[in-house]
This record gives sequence, C-alpha cells and structure tokens, in this order.
Amino acid sequence: MTTTVAQQAPPAIAQPPEVILRTERLTKQFGARLAVQDLSLEVRRGDVFALLGPNGSGKTTTLRMLLGLVWPTSGAISVFGQDFTSEMRREAALRRIGAVVEQPTFYPYLNARDNLRGIATFAGLASTPATHTRISWALEQVGLAARADDAYRKYSLGMKQRLGIAAALLTDPELVILDEPTNGLDPAGISEVRSLIARLAQRGVTVLLSSHLLYEVQQVCTRVAIIQTGSLIAQGDVEELLQASRGVLLSFDQPDGAHRAAQALHQANLPWAPYASYLRTATPGAWQLLVSAPHERAADLNALLVGAGVTPAEVRRHEASLEQYFLSLTGGATLTSMAPAYSSVTPAAPSAPATPVPAADAAPAPATDASAQGGQA
Repeated sequence: MTTTVAQQAPPAIAQPPEVILRTERLTKQFGARLAVQDLSLEVRRGDVFALLGPNGSGKTTTLRMLLGLVWPTSGAISVFGQDFTSEMRREAALRRIGAVVEQPTFYPYLNARDNLRGIATFAGLASTPATHTRISWALEQVGLAARADDAYRKYSLGMKQRLGIAAALLTDPELVILDEPTNGLDPAGISEVRSLIARLAQRGVTVLLSSHLLYEVQQVCTRVAIIQTGSLIAQGDVEELLQASRGVLLSFDQPDGAHRAAQALHQANLPWAPYASYLRTATPGAWQLLVSAPHERAADLNALLVGAGVTPAEVRRHEASLEQYFLSLTGGATLTSMAPAYSSVTPAAPSAPATPVPAADAAPAPATDASAQGGQA
C-alpha cells in the first residue's frame, strides 16, 4: 500500500505596498525664489502620509503641483502610475483624488447639503438619488449629518474644515490630499479631524496631508517626509524614524552618576544596549543617561549598574517624540540638550580618563575604551 503525501505550496512572498504617488526631483521656482528643490517622495497605498515642514518650506506648493494647480519647473510626477506630462493621463488620475488645499470656501447662505450638491455638479456627478445618497454619506462621515440643513455661515471653523473634507469625499476617492487640515482649529476641532482621518484610513483610503503640528501627526500618521526650504531631509515610517530615540532613561542623585554609568555600560559591551546619550536636566551640572535598550531590559540595566556600584535613582522607559526628531533635523531648539555618552557600534578613540564631575554647561566626556578602563571613583 502506498501513501501519498500532500505537497504543500511554498509560502507566498509578501509583496511590497503599491506606490500610488511618486515624485522624482520635483522642483518649482518662482522667479529668483526656489520654493521646492529636487523633492522625491513615495506615498504607498494605505498610508496616512504627512508632509512636514516649517511655514514657508514648500508644503502647499508641493501639494498644488501634485494636483496640477501649479506646473513644476522640472522633475516628474506619477499618480496611480499615470505620468502627469500627459494631460489625458493626468485627468484620469485626478478623478481618483479628493483634495482640500488651503481654506475651503462655500456659499455662506446655503446649507451644507446644498453646497455639496453644487460641488457634486462641478465634479460631473448627475443629480440622481445615488448622488444625493452619496452627499448624505459624506456628511455622515465628517459628523455633520445633524447640522446638514444649517447655513454655512453659522458653522464653526472646525465644522467648515470638515465640510471641505466632505466635499473631497464626494467622488469616493482612493487618495485624499489635505493641506493643513487642523490649521486654526481648537483642541476639540483638531480631535474631530484626527478621528476622521483615522476612519478614512480604516476604510482603506490613502491620505496625504501637510502639517506643522507634530504631535497630531505622530498620533495619526504612518509615514512622514520632512522638508526644509523646499528640500527633503528625511522620509520613512514614523516608528522607524523614532526608533533610535527610544530607550531606557536613567536618573542619578550624584552629579557624576550619569558618567559613571556610561563607563560601566560601555565596559560591559552589551549587544542590546549599543549606545547612549547624556540628557541635560533642570539641575545645573546634572545629567540623565538615555540608553538605547529595549524597555523590557530596564531591570537588567539596573542590576548591572548596581553590581558596578552605580545605583540609579530612577529607571523608566523613554518614548520618542516626533517634535524632538524634527527639531534635531531642522536645527530648531530642542526641548532637551543631548550629547553622546558611548557607542559600542563605533567605539571612540582611546583617550585620557574623563573628568568625573562635568561643568554645568558641558556634557560629560563620552566614555571611551581608556576611560572605561580607568575604574570608578
């Protein structure tokens, strides 16, 4: 009797997410002023993608180029695989996009429903029961169904912003582009727009937004691109960009505690704690130590330091901030001064032992192979 063994199919290879919007070296110049320079972006299907930058960095100009409202000086734009240099292909791609650029404007004496009927007509949607249903659905999505018959002039700023987003949803777009969607809103309005963006993402809609409100972006976005004076300085997943700033934060009662701890950890050469940084505290001359270790290793760090005769006064997890990351890239004033403590990945050159107690305005010297061997005070 023969036994037949079922052949299992090899595991499927995960496909990378589809890139639905791509720019290559996108540049826009207004006279002598270079607004956007060599900007290369990739927005993938399902992203909530934020274009971050200070005011005047070129965010709105970039979005206007992506929508065909401004023609680039040079570079290439591809949306849904359609090259924007072809008018027919550009129009085909734009039909799959909903957008709100700058402050949306509606007829003040018309109610929300009638305003959206006008927008639907401009968008080429026939006045049919299906279109009326679509308008009601869009109002429901942005939380304005109960106020749909109120005149637009009676709306708060947050409600006006949400009505603009409702207009962008009328054609059931695959990509929604929002320019500073929370600009000028109070905390309640910001929360409403943030919840709406999250709901769009849950429905599978790709969202591209511009913003300078970094905390809000960190709450809702999956990927970001940071631009300054029109040039790209960082792009990637939010979690990956912030990973290097996460770790375990150590505080000490003694002024030289952070330096002694850095020496001990550098000498231990822990594979799961490859580097650390000093963080300034409010006390002159006192520094904390931020160690690039997984949060679950906090107890191991504490035990090692206690065994080395350096007892932390506090051990806690440190969560990264997109604001601090952004300011470190753009040269802004960070909330906490930082300085390198040690690195096991790229060891510092041997040097004389560091001074145990740092001056109030200077970080402790980085721990090196020589200083680590110099013993503890």
